[in-house]
Amino acid sequence: MVNIQNVTDDIRWIGASDRRISRFENLFPLSNGVSYNSYIVMDNQIVLFDTCDAAVADQYFENLNFALSGKKPDYLVILHMEPDHCSQIGRLLSLYPDIILVGSVQTFKFLHQFFPELDDVQRIVVKEGEVLQTNNHTFKFIAAPMVHWPEVLMVYDEHSKLLFSADAFGTFGALSGSIFADEYDFAKDLLDESRRYYANIVGKFGPQVQAVLKKTEALDIKGICPLHGPVWRKDINVFIEKYKNWSSYTPESDEILLIYGSMYGHTASAAEKAAALLKEKSEKNVVVYDVSKTDSSFLIGEAFRCGKIVLFAPTYNGGLYLPMHALIHDFEALNLQNRIFALAQNGTWAPMSGKIMQEMLSHLKNCTVLPEMLTITSALDADRESDVESFIEQIVDA
Repeated sequence: MVNIQNVTDDIRWIGASDRRISRFENLFPLSNGVSYNSYIVMDNQIVLFDTCDAAVADQYFENLNFALSGKKPDYLVILHMEPDHCSQIGRLLSLYPDIILVGSVQTFKFLHQFFPELDDVQRIVVKEGEVLQTNNHTFKFIAAPMVHWPEVLMVYDEHSKLLFSADAFGTFGALSGSIFADEYDFAKDLLDESRRYYANIVGKFGPQVQAVLKKTEALDIKGICPLHGPVWRKDINVFIEKYKNWSSYTPESDEILLIYGSMYGHTASAAEKAAALLKEKSEKNVVVYDVSKTDSSFLIGEAFRCGKIVLFAPTYNGGLYLPMHALIHDFEALNLQNRIFALAQNGTWAPMSGKIMQEMLSHLKNCTVLPEMLTITSALDADRESDVESFIEQIVDA
């Protein structure tokens, strides 16, 4: 069944949602799938923006065929060569061999790597600032390297004033009826999954995102068309401001994030006690997660949201409890910055986890690890309450 929605009178969304997929990039859990967005511009010359993932290819081509109504597309603009967007280029060319591919130098290097059989297809190599004119529409190309691959392009349409933003401004989750963000409750339905998407997919590349945002400041943007998630046509600055915060690693919230690992429950018990005292003494909301239970992609999203992070972890085989080790590795890999950390360790005979966490966190930029570490030897006794309170007070005062 054809599923097309109008973005404007002559720009149509011809993408599809996949609710069966359980993990994005086979890494990040998806409770509600994901959308793969593609757009067609019906001008004197017809332009496609990207194809789709193989999982939704049949729906994509059904939508495309209906939108074309017997016409042929003139251009395929390739914003991003990741397989969830480029997988159908070969099939598209088999149907429309005269279509001209448009992309950056790096785009066509990757095209060769994925599809060497397409080396002889017609192409236009574009650079920053160059335009593609199709009569009513003038598409201006904006280089967006490392947001989040090196070949990425964004395109600003001077006619509709839409920004085709590639993977930037994306959101996890399938679309539910509408393609427009303003027809959802942003804070309830989109914000957490937009943040989790940003932090895990683009989070490492904050400086590059800042550079692209600076390029777009002078543009009169009336809408944003990403490759995942809803299209933005209202309150655009709300989302742009989120990107400015996330890409500058500025905490959104004064809530305190507490993450613990626990093998038998003793570290968990100490962490829960600390959370209660933190709530009481700081009068801030405290969010608590078990690192073994919660996928790290959610914890990364929360770390991008909160400014103070408290980590409780046991020693394991003389080292750091493995799920906590993996999480802190992700902090470093995704370039987390500008945070305050407090550490608590547990160990029956030789507590080492705190020292290891401290060493790993020392590699993060502009982060402070508070000096007073809470050490638990097996279980936290009632007579240690003053130590816990002292540990909590330094977090509140930091």
